[in-house]
Amino acid sequence: MIDQNDLVYVAGHRGMVGSALLRCLRSRGYGRVLTRTRDELDLLDQRAVHGFLAEHKPRQVFVAAARVGGIQANNEQRADFLYENLQIAANLIQGAHLAGIQHLLFLASNCIYPRECVQPMPESALLTGPLEPTNEPYAIAKIAGLKLCESHQRQHGRHYVSVMPASLYGPNDNYTPGQSHVLPALLRRAHEAMRRGDAELVVWGSGTPRREFLYVDDLAEACVMLAETGYDGAPLNIGCGDDLSIRELAEAVCATVGFRGRLVFDTSKPDGMPRKLLDSSRIGALGWRPTVPLAEGLRRAYAAAPWRDR
Repeated sequence: MIDQNDLVYVAGHRGMVGSALLRCLRSRGYGRVLTRTRDELDLLDQRAVHGFLAEHKPRQVFVAAARVGGIQANNEQRADFLYENLQIAANLIQGAHLAGIQHLLFLASNCIYPRECVQPMPESALLTGPLEPTNEPYAIAKIAGLKLCESHQRQHGRHYVSVMPASLYGPNDNYTPGQSHVLPALLRRAHEAMRRGDAELVVWGSGTPRREFLYVDDLAEACVMLAETGYDGAPLNIGCGDDLSIRELAEAVCATVGFRGRLVFDTSKPDGMPRKLLDSSRIGALGWRPTVPLAEGLRRAYAAAPWRDR
């Protein structure tokens, strides 16, 4: 268990998940939160990471650092996504073990499940079938991190926990064209189409795949709850329990930004997995519930978008 007096390290604190963890920790009164920028600590540098963890020995490590991107970036930069995410996970998890750190939480992903997975996806479905090809390298790196945590639990008795969140969105999301996930990409493109007065908005794929979205501050609350209660069990899904089609998502985004044109679906672009709905009953049994519905989350994300007034 951790409390407000413990030293806590958040790896990746400038990203969407890491910054949400910082907000959550600070709101709960944690005054000793350790962070480092990429210039201060290169997480791809094993010697530097191991030395940093050995020097500071935080009570709890949150591994929110990762190279992330949408379907296009994942598919085109496959070697980069595999190598960098393997390195980040291995350096932090093994470094924590070597430093004698007992508590670590690793952020995995809902993309670790098979492409043709039973829905909703239970934690037991991991490694039961082929992965979605467009993000297979990223998924393999996340599976490796999860299995490294699991192996340290079994071999060394470490409290190294992994969580698999639903598709995330919220403040500090990545809105870079060609790099972002579907929700932030749609939010920015709908805004720009509205500002230009366009008659239509092009959406990648058929619009039929279904996705589950979780506001990132809800995820942060779940992660801190697990650390505070000392959870040291098997990997956990963290989702809201509802999903919607990409068409329905695009319609909700357009309503949020005020775009009134028509939607056009580019079926020459990939759809990705047909459906990704998590079975989150296990974390629900621990007392966690999401609090931000999609409509409110979209409003908050749009209000915080750095490009909104451009």
